[in-house]
Amino acid sequence: VWALKDIKLEIKRGEILGIIGKNGAGKTTLLKIISRITSPTKGRINISGRTASLIEVGTGFHGELTGRENIYLNGSILGLRKHEINQRLDKIIDFSGVEKYIDTPVKRYSSGMYVRLGFSVAAHLDPDILIVDEVLAVGDAEFQKKCLGKMKNISSEGRTVLFVSHNMPSIINLCNRGILLND
Repeated sequence: VWALKDIKLEIKRGEILGIIGKNGAGKTTLLKIISRITSPTKGRINISGRTASLIEVGTGFHGELTGRENIYLNGSILGLRKHEINQRLDKIIDFSGVEKYIDTPVKRYSSGMYVRLGFSVAAHLDPDILIVDEVLAVGDAEFQKKCLGKMKNISSEGRTVLFVSHNMPSIINLCNRGILLND
């Protein structure tokens, strides 16, 4: 079974691209290839810039580490130095809304807390390309609205956002363009 076949896609800098399709259509596979988590079986992908992705709840976090330690871990994976992470730390924690639990191991976090911290880390470490899969559905409505606003801000700064969602009003409201993956 081919998850993706004969796809040619060019995404411009600063664009917010919505990706929609039924479950099993290949949306997450496409994002994993763009994120370099998975290599394509055939074909190639060219990416210009640093990517940060939030594809699955808890991806990139180490359960035994605290929220704060995971911020540093993720930042270093993205190539940031400690002082650069220090400059962003308060904003990341504040945006996430989990400041009360930031020094607790993330294995104790609820799925909503994971998403809050994961999105906050991905969005505030200044990636050139932010990749967000359907994980925002786990968060509450207020946090989802906050995330949509942050993605608009990221795009206005000339950075690119790839956004997968089944929430059509969010896609329509946020995205410059969308693609439908079918079969």
